[in-house]
Amino acid sequence: QVQLAESGGGLVQAGGSLRLSCAASGLTFGSFAMGWFRQAPGKERDLVAVINRSGSITPYADSVKGRFTISRDNAENTVYLQMNSLKPEDTAVYYCACALDYVPVGSSLPIRQYQYQYWGQGTQVTVSS
Repeated sequence: QVQLAESGGGLVQAGGSLRLSCAASGLTFGSFAMGWFRQAPGKERDLVAVINRSGSITPYADSVKGRFTISRDNAENTVYLQMNSLKPEDTAVYYCACALDYVPVGSSLPIRQYQYQYWGQGTQVTVSS
């Protein structure tokens, strides 16, 4: 079955960096768009970044543009989220997700939670001020 496993979270001071990884198994990884979402305490889960199958299209939430970079290694079945210049408001549980059933139209990408069928267990990122 499809499994996604995040790693790389932790506690970091404001201005620091972390690199999250999401290892996928049980699917043809390079055939699907992948996304990173995050959920802060008491808030809804929000999209952080999406990456298309080849890694050539990577839209970001406005709050992380210029600071976060999503990438993927299809040979290693892994998607990454490099997070730089971290802020306390980046504190959240970060989830990776796979849009297994999403059929792109042109260069469209899945940006809604319901468009993702498989989710990891999440990894906590805490940024101290």
